[in-house]
This record gives sequence, C-alpha cells and structure tokens, in this order.
Amino acid sequence: MAVSNARVFTLSFLAALVFHRNLTDVAVEGSTPEEPPHRRFEYKYSFKGPHLSQSDGGVPFWIHSGNAIPSADQVRITPSLRSQRGSVWTKNKVNFENWEAEVTFRVSGRGRMGADGLAMWFTSEQGLDGPVYGAADTWNGIGVFFDSFDNDGKKNNPAILVVGNNGNLVYDHQNDGTTQALGTCLRDFRNKPYPIRAKITYYRKTLTVLINNGFTPDKEDYEFCTKVENMVIPTEGFFGISAATGGLADDHDVLSFLLFRLTEPGQQPPSVDSEIPKEEKDKYQEEFQNFQQELDKKKEEFQKDHPNVQGDYISNIKPEHIRQVFEGQNRIHLEIKQINRQLAMILDEQRRYVSVITDEISKKGTSTGSGQVSHQQLSSVISTQQELLRNLNELRSSFHESLKQIGSVQHQGNAGGVGTYETIQHFNDIKENLHTVKRDVEHLVQRNNPGDKVVKCPELPPMPSCLSTVHFAIFVVIQTILFFCYIMYKSQQEAAAKKFF
Repeated sequence: MAVSNARVFTLSFLAALVFHRNLTDVAVEGSTPEEPPHRRFEYKYSFKGPHLSQSDGGVPFWIHSGNAIPSADQVRITPSLRSQRGSVWTKNKVNFENWEAEVTFRVSGRGRMGADGLAMWFTSEQGLDGPVYGAADTWNGIGVFFDSFDNDGKKNNPAILVVGNNGNLVYDHQNDGTTQALGTCLRDFRNKPYPIRAKITYYRKTLTVLINNGFTPDKEDYEFCTKVENMVIPTEGFFGISAATGGLADDHDVLSFLLFRLTEPGQQPPSVDSEIPKEEKDKYQEEFQNFQQELDKKKEEFQKDHPNVQGDYISNIKPEHIRQVFEGQNRIHLEIKQINRQLAMILDEQRRYVSVITDEISKKGTSTGSGQVSHQQLSSVISTQQELLRNLNELRSSFHESLKQIGSVQHQGNAGGVGTYETIQHFNDIKENLHTVKRDVEHLVQRNNPGDKVVKCPELPPMPSCLSTVHFAIFVVIQTILFFCYIMYKSQQEAAAKKFF
C-alpha cells in the first residue's frame, strides 16, 4: 500500500513539473518582442522645408488648391481669415499596402477659441474642395481630423478623430463627427510653443495615431492617442491635408509631411525599378542609347585624329585623373584672379602718383623758387608713368583673355566628359606663361618704384597752437571783471527797489 502511494505521488510530481515547464515555454514565446517592419522613405509623396516652394509657387509632386499658400519652409493651408478653405494633395497615387505618415504642423490664433480645424486624408480620389475641413464630403477612405471648434456645445474640443467612409456617408457636422468616429482623443493642439507632430501608422489593417503635444522640442516624445483595428482602406489612393476656418479663424501651417513605406519582416522590399512606369523607363532608355551613340562617334573621331594613341586610352582614364585636371584648372583660375587684383592695386597706385605729379606741376608753374623742378624732368617722369600704365593695361587685358580661354576649356571639358593629352599640355603651358608674367610684373614694379625715387606728397608747415597761456590768462581776467560788474549792478538795482517801497 505504501509502495503504491509512493508511485502515485511520484507520477503526480512529474506531471506537475512537465505542465509547469510547458506553461513557462508558452509565456516565453508570448513575451518575445515583435520585429519592427522595414521603413523606406518615399520622397515623391513627401514635402519638407527649406526651399519647399519652387519658382512657380508649387510644391514638387504635390498640388494645392483653394487658399493654400506654399512658401520656402511651410505650406499655409488657410490664413487666419474668416471662411477660408485650402488643401494640398499628392499628384500620384500610393499603391503600397502598409505605410506611416509623420505630419508636423502649427495651429495658432489670437482668440481663446479657434475654428474649424485641420484634416489628414487618405482617399481613393483627390477631394480638392468641400465642406469637410476644406475637402470633399462622401469620401472613400479615412480622415484624421484635428477639430478645434465645439459645434455640439459639449466642451469636448479641441479633439482628434478618426473617421472612415465608404463613399456613401455624409459627415455629421452638428455633432462634430462623434457619431461616426472610429477612434478619438482629447488633445489641445492650438498655440503651442513647439510644432505639433502626429504619427499615423497603418500596418496589418490596424491604424494607430500617436501625438507629440508640442510642449518639448523632443521630436520623438510621442504619446498614444487612439487605435483602430480590423480597418479596411482602399488599396490605392491619394494623401492630402486640408483645413478650413469659419466665424473664428486660425493659421493652419504644415511644416512637413513625411511618408514611409512599411514592409513586413521577412518580405523583400520591392525594387525601385518595379515602381517606375513603363513610359518613363522607355524614355530613359532611349536617352541613354542616344548618349551612347554620341559617345561612340566621339571615340571614333578621336581615333581618326590621333592614330598614334592607343585605342583604350580613353577607357584607361580614371575619375581621379579628371578630378586632378579640374582641380588644376581651379588653381590656375584663382591664381589669375589674384594677379589681376594685384594689377588693379598697382594701377590705382600709379594713377595716384600721376595725379600728385600733375598737382606739383600746377603749383610750381604759379610759384618761383630755388627748388623748382625743371619741366624736362617732370615730362620724363610723366612719360615713364604713362608707359607703365599702358603696359599694365596690356597685361590686364591678357589676363582677361586667359580667363575667357580657361572658361571655354572648362566648358568643353564638362561637355566632353573626359580629358585629353592636348588639354593637359595646354594647361601646363598656361601655368608656365602665368609664372613668366608674374616675374615680369614684379620686375616692372621694382624698376618703376625704387625706394629712393618714390614721389612723396608735400608736407604741410607746422600749424601754431590755437590757444596760448597768455591768451588764456587774459580771457580769465576779462571774465572775472565782467562777473564783478554784474554783481555790483544787481546790488544797485535791489537797493533802488527797496527805497521805492
């Protein structure tokens, strides 16, 4: 009996141990973190400053309508004026299943209350204009609404709502869409010190909305707003942002809209080539073939003109060689500019010397003295200076011609795409000529401006001091006498007045 009880106890213990181990394995498997999806930025469905607006006033890959105003760093969907509507929409349809959108915006106004609000859309068609926050009603898709005005008077605004539509429902304005909302949260997004950030994720048929409240500059400080599961949206559609004002008005500014494609773990992201339309592929292929044909023609012409050069000479040229050639061009260009500046300074100095000599001639012509300079000497100095000016002008013109020549050669190098032996030899010749010209200029300056022959301006005679000690003493004595005379006069006037009364 005791043996049978011991066997039963042993079996019970082993069964309990196995059961506990199975529960532990299940708990460990359930607690493993889910691998995040792969994110890829889609620039054709995004915009961000700076240099956001183009010269024609549009945003690349987007269209705007109504009262929307694109600028360099943001898109003002509606200004703070009454009864305004505006929107921006992607030009191309989005055809991927999972996505994540990050929207950065500001809603600001002077009043304590604002209106009407801002909306982010994903719909099968572009709702360019309409009564629902500036976009069309009866849409097919989803809308995430940032409602700032309390239409139903329940004091539940500002609020964020997620509303879906299959193209048949009319938006319930009187109740602020609460009867149609699939998810909602109360968040005040008006007049915040930092921009509001909303992260809207649609992944595995689940829509999640996260909000950065704009109180801190931390871009990743998100908090949960709402989640909608088992949500079916169109497989293709357009992204858009719209806003509207009513009796009250706010500025609705969107700083950026960034869209990311999400791919489930283990799946290969689609290649970029598969997303390019066939018409664009054919166009690019035709352009490439034309370029290849022109390149082959230029190679044949080069071989005919240079039969001594090996056929694979051009193919042996590496990008490093081309970069060295263009760096040499830039150095030559900078050196010529510096010499040109030095020549301009020398010309200004020579003109100043000529003006000084001319003034001396005019002064000497009207006065006589033992130190008078002879007319012949002054004429020789002036002729020398004029000859120097003429030489310097010729040098300057030659430098301008060299600059034009280098610019033309650089243009040819950019058009051809490769450098040749003649081009490199030509640049070496230019370098040698530049060094020669530089030596000639230095010699010319030293010959015409020696230290002992520099013409100096005449010195002015020393001016006497404006106030001497004797003058100052006389001035003080006169002031003292006048002061006492004034005191005596006032005393006499007061005494006469007393006698009268």
